[in-house]
Amino acid sequence: MPAPRITSTIDLKDLPQEKIQRLQKKVFSFYKKHRRKLPWRKTFDPYKILLSELMLQQTQVNRALLYYEKWITRWPTIDALAAASLPEVLEAWMGLGYNTRAVNLHKAARKIVAKYEGDVIKAMKQYKDVPGVGKYTSQAVQIFSTNADLITVDTNIRRILIKEFKLPETVTDKALWELAKRCLPTGKSRDWHNALMDYGALYLTSKKTGIKPKTQQSRFEGSDRQLRGRIIRILLQDDVTFKDIKRTLSAGTSRLQPILEKLIREEIISKKNNLYHLKE
Repeated sequence: MPAPRITSTIDLKDLPQEKIQRLQKKVFSFYKKHRRKLPWRKTFDPYKILLSELMLQQTQVNRALLYYEKWITRWPTIDALAAASLPEVLEAWMGLGYNTRAVNLHKAARKIVAKYEGDVIKAMKQYKDVPGVGKYTSQAVQIFSTNADLITVDTNIRRILIKEFKLPETVTDKALWELAKRCLPTGKSRDWHNALMDYGALYLTSKKTGIKPKTQQSRFEGSDRQLRGRIIRILLQDDVTFKDIKRTLSAGTSRLQPILEKLIREEIISKKNNLYHLKE
């Protein structure tokens, strides 16, 4: 029989405030001693925070660190990024994986500049209108930029709430967000979320708790993701035919054709006169 799902706020009404205060004290105490010194924590610039959030999606912090500073040096503002070409952006992203994030970041930059006059916070409040940005990212950018009394729940925060409040792993996102809101110390949202993320990443880990993320990365070696990256690397060098791609990658038509068609649908590449090329 599956574990029961928490679907309402009924249980939260009986949650003792003392328990919430103990969690706050525990997390802030850990943060005071073990806080990570990360470059995106030194800025309140919403563009740089948006960049860090997208880089950190499904990517380890150490890898994101290698790219963040170089990116900021090259494109210090959202206007600068919006003015860049897609091939330039993809080339700078190579090695971070999930190149769709780079495409969405580039599209988001252009939309924020064109529609929101470069106002990232204003755009985050209309996040459904911004490519590649969901509720978590939109809330995180506002929290870390403005210290707004908002909450967000990533995989670390989800794990902490489940473990500390003895919840089933089948707990709904709605219930977790309601609980996270109850736990938020007013006026300290930025520090609170940084503290939670450090507590989850460094201490209350998935390995230690046995609580698995809701989604896990699939195997990379030999995957379509790997082939996508290799195709983009080829197209960064020159426009090529399907025959060229097939020969270079030693992959069959039935494997390559759907990947190329998806890249076209995602507006990453296009095809003209039998030549594939990256979109500008």
